[in-house]
Amino acid sequence: MPLLSAALAASLLCMLQTGAPRWTAEQASAWYAKQPWPVGCNFVPSSAVNDTEMWQKGTFDPVTIDRELGWAESLGFNTCRVFLQYIVWNADPRGFRGRFDRFLEIASRHRMTVIPVLFDDCAFDANREPYLGKQDEPIPGVHNSRWVPSPGHKLAADQAAWPSLRGYVADLVGAHRSDRRILAWDLYNEPGNSGMGEKSLPLLEAVFGWAREAKPDQPLTVGCWGGPKALEDREVELSDVISFHFYGDHAGLAAHIEEFKKYGRPVICTEWFARTFGSSMEADLPLFKAEKVGCACAVLVNGRIQTNFPWGSQAGGPEPKLWFHDLFRHDGTPYDAAEVAAIRRITRP
Repeated sequence: MPLLSAALAASLLCMLQTGAPRWTAEQASAWYAKQPWPVGCNFVPSSAVNDTEMWQKGTFDPVTIDRELGWAESLGFNTCRVFLQYIVWNADPRGFRGRFDRFLEIASRHRMTVIPVLFDDCAFDANREPYLGKQDEPIPGVHNSRWVPSPGHKLAADQAAWPSLRGYVADLVGAHRSDRRILAWDLYNEPGNSGMGEKSLPLLEAVFGWAREAKPDQPLTVGCWGGPKALEDREVELSDVISFHFYGDHAGLAAHIEEFKKYGRPVICTEWFARTFGSSMEADLPLFKAEKVGCACAVLVNGRIQTNFPWGSQAGGPEPKLWFHDLFRHDGTPYDAAEVAAIRRITRP
């Protein structure tokens, strides 16, 4: 077995000395029994091309956020998953904290809890690193053409950057460790994606230790998404509640739910719903509800991330007749009125 790096060894030792242990299955189940059925969406305001644009001072857009979370509330959604961005925090920790708190206030007014995502390997251009300042305009016709990872692939693999990454986790989780507006902490979106592979495993393990040092009242999780087996095994072993991503048909979703429920812990599907892959609000939401599995559909409002287009869409292509993700147009009209009516029927008691 290779020796641990000094940074990783120090992080794991600190976790053992001062961090809270992983929740037992009984603790996780008791927590989940007190929650309403978590049903909601992943949220990026239509005015943001990525999470850097969402959180930077000059482009943070509380007016649009308020309006669009109102549409989510109208569907009966009670939670939203939102991607944070390390480089914005690193450049302006105080300002970032203030904007994040403003977001939590807006979500709370709309009777929604929040699942913050701290790190993210997903990048639709694997060579694209996050950067501050004005973000590039979206490429017409291309799905999520300007999305960036957090903290970026170079920093994720550079243990010399870990003191700052640890500070980011400590700052946010520590400040909100007892905040009822936060449902759970999703520590790392799709580790290993975009060619990172097992290079993300050390940071995945470390971030659980850093978050546990803050002793949050909320559970910690990282979603299984189909990445390297070594990472997926650790995601399950370290998470308080089990989360997963699934884009496929109803039978596949049912099989995934059955598989993840075998661990005897609460289960939340933190990304789901792609129409062209066979997802259906009318069929899938009742399954989640009956199985008591939380869910967050992929995207609420069509906007600058252009997720009405499918993965791999080509520049300049026409708007697809069948949208890939989004539920609302940017003016608040439903993409499919019957679909939205079905959501409301299912989410309301």
